[in-house]
Amino acid sequence: MTFNDIFKSSFLESVTEFSVIDTLVGMVFALVIGLFIFVIYKKTFSGIMYSNGFAMTLVGLSLVTTLVIMAVTSNVVLSLGMVGALSIVRFRTAIKEPMEIVFLFWALAVGIVIGAGMIPLAVIGSVIIGVILVLFANRKIRNTPYILIIDCADEKAEESAMNIVERSVDKFLVKSKTVNSSGVELTAEIRVKDGATSFVNRVNETEGVSSATLVTFNGEYMS
Repeated sequence: MTFNDIFKSSFLESVTEFSVIDTLVGMVFALVIGLFIFVIYKKTFSGIMYSNGFAMTLVGLSLVTTLVIMAVTSNVVLSLGMVGALSIVRFRTAIKEPMEIVFLFWALAVGIVIGAGMIPLAVIGSVIIGVILVLFANRKIRNTPYILIIDCADEKAEESAMNIVERSVDKFLVKSKTVNSSGVELTAEIRVKDGATSFVNRVNETEGVSSATLVTFNGEYMS
């Protein structure tokens, strides 16, 4: 096989022509909107540990998806091959926060929409999504949820501690109670207005109470 044979290959002849300008415009918009998603993610993040790597992944995901969709829309055969190739890909990275799924799908949707040539839809939709997420993220929560864990020596100490808690919180719900030879361990979900947690000190000072622990609660335990 010679170089002439290579250049005359049916593979090269089947390559569909594409517009360099359209490609650059699409990639630029994907980059700009990807950076916008990056900023919104950073501004609305409320988890335990911020991951800069995940945030940068959102930008890269927008660019890569745009490039893939541009290639798929220009060639039907390539689109079928891409579906088969992507079907064998497996992702093992665990999602730490439920909101990360929203940002991943947002980045993917932006890439798909821009790759399909609907840039105004990607811009307008991203602005609307970003504004909604920022508004909900900055919404003040008046009754902050907590988990309260109290270790009591006996039933009398438990009643005294519960009286203090019930007078100091807006909502009180016992989640679990463990009784053994060393005493009573009580776990309760409480709602505290404006983050007033000084009552825990009074609970801990109650006679017969060995410890009182308060942790924030958002559906999972976190310190």
